[in-house]
Parts: sequence; C-alpha cells; structure tokens
Amino acid sequence: GFAYASALPAAANMLQADNLRHPCIDNAIGNDIDMDSAKNVIFLTGANMAGKSTWMKSIAIGLYLAHIGFPLPAKAMRFSVREGIFSSINVADNIGLGYSHFYAEVVRVKDAAIATSTGKHLLLIFDELFKGTNVKDAYDGTLAVTKGFAGYMNCLFIVSTHIIEVGEALKGHDNIQFKYMPTTMDNMTPRYTYKLQDG
Repeated sequence: GFAYASALPAAANMLQADNLRHPCIDNAIGNDIDMDSAKNVIFLTGANMAGKSTWMKSIAIGLYLAHIGFPLPAKAMRFSVREGIFSSINVADNIGLGYSHFYAEVVRVKDAAIATSTGKHLLLIFDELFKGTNVKDAYDGTLAVTKGFAGYMNCLFIVSTHIIEVGEALKGHDNIQFKYMPTTMDNMTPRYTYKLQDG
C-alpha cells in the first residue's frame, strides 16, 4: 500500500496526495489533499479525537518521506520540493528557559514567521494555535496568524483549531480551504469517521 511520490520544482508550489495515511497506524483511514498557490491554506476544524492531529502528522511524515526518496503510505503523491517543514504540534513548555506553554507557542510562531518571510518554499503546520491561553486571545491570535501567513503564496499552510468562529472571519480569503473531521453521535457515544470533509 505504499507508493513513490513524483517531485516537481519548488516554483510549482503544490502538494497533491490520494489516500494518504499515517504509516504507524494499522488499518489507517486515508484522506486526499490538494494544495497549490491558489489554495495554499487549509483551515481544519473538528472535535477532540476526530483525527485532526493525526491527519496533519500524516501530511508532514508523507512529505518528509517523499523528500528523502522513500515510498510513502498513499495511493499517489505529487509535490513541489519544499525547503523546510515547520510544525507546531504538541508544543511543550520549557522550564529551563522559563517558557510557559503559551510563550513556547508564541516563540514557535515567531520562528515560523521569520522563516516564511525569507521567501523559501515551506510547509507550515499549526495544530490548535494558542491553546495555552484563554478563548478570546486564542481567537484573536489564530485569526491574526492565519490571515498573516495566508499572504505568503510561496508556502503551504495547515492550521487546525476548535475555535470555528475564526473560520467565519476568514471566509473572504479565496486561497483558504475549509475542511473538517466529522463526529456523529450513536446514542450518547461519539463516532469518528476520520474522513476529511469540506466545510
């Protein structure tokens, strides 16, 4: 079930994959991804345990494997060469440096912004931005960061959040794709499909 990816020049600025899965999960559910300069931002929402973080990790792992010439867990992948992958997933505090969880997130976003401003072709993944602070500040921060990064068309960005209201404020941006991982209720038990949907 693994395949080799096809590499394109960085200027193509695209990432397409069919049935991309996480390589460390038995019987993993695959999803498709399609990004380019005209739709270079994915805004991802969904409940806890719906599969957002796993999907984002699958993308980063798949793209990394593609860059080193290894087969990857997908039916097919085409990608333009990236000059780096930036992720902010499970960012921890740092007692030694005196960084709270929130401050560690801010530093990571700042480092990503500096890297993005160099003009390099990057993949940047942010999982639940600013979850280390209150909802109001997390809303403002997530909105500002997503809008700011969306202006860099040479990079591909994926941002996840529980704060779906941010999506409403981003609807005027044509290059942002809105995706979610659904949850259904079976009586009082949540069920997860792990299948990405538009919206």
